[in-house]
Amino acid sequence: MFDLNIKGSSLENNLNLAIEASKYGWEHINFSYNQNDFKDALDIKNELSESLDDVIGFDYTLEIKSNNVNEIKKIVRKFRKKSLCISVIGGDLKVNRAVVETIQIDVLSRPYLKRYDGGLNHVLAKEAVKNNVAVELCFKDVLRTYLSHRSKVISNFKDIYTLYRKFDFPLILSSRAESVFDIRTTHDFISFFKQTGLTDSEVEKSFVTAKNILEFNKNRDNLILNGVRRVDDEA
Repeated sequence: MFDLNIKGSSLENNLNLAIEASKYGWEHINFSYNQNDFKDALDIKNELSESLDDVIGFDYTLEIKSNNVNEIKKIVRKFRKKSLCISVIGGDLKVNRAVVETIQIDVLSRPYLKRYDGGLNHVLAKEAVKNNVAVELCFKDVLRTYLSHRSKVISNFKDIYTLYRKFDFPLILSSRAESVFDIRTTHDFISFFKQTGLTDSEVEKSFVTAKNILEFNKNRDNLILNGVRRVDDEA
């Protein structure tokens, strides 16, 4: 099971989070860093890899936070070859639209953020399908909210589920955990999203989608067109 959004920080905190996630049944996690911290995070990646060898699979997600569409595109161009997953935090409608229209971006994260709706509509759902951009829902947005705010987030999840079932855009589920206290067992994680309205097969499909994003980007440099990959000449 894959979680592409666990908040990255120091080497020590990353190790603690990874070890805890492994105990709770996770196979792979991605530590997410924003555009200001991503470069520095690369400096500790080798040490982190040595410490987590045979413990849990891991990599990094570049999580872009900006309401400026041109800035987002500039950051994507800068880091595309350095990250196996590029995610953009949504909420602003113009950002949501720009992200699902950009094939170089992997994930539109939390399109519902600070909104009274899910942040998606039929047009954006079709663009997400066309450009293979996944929509990410975060468990922490429910875990750290209460009463009417929590109810609204869950309602936004359900609105997104309705569009997901109609258009079948990529959907991923993540924890966005920041500390060991945010980590949940895979069983509890699955049970939560089932309670919000997803089926077992839909939850399982979200983990496969997360895995596929990483596998796709490992070969991105060899892609000529979508579905067409350059291979070495063995002759």
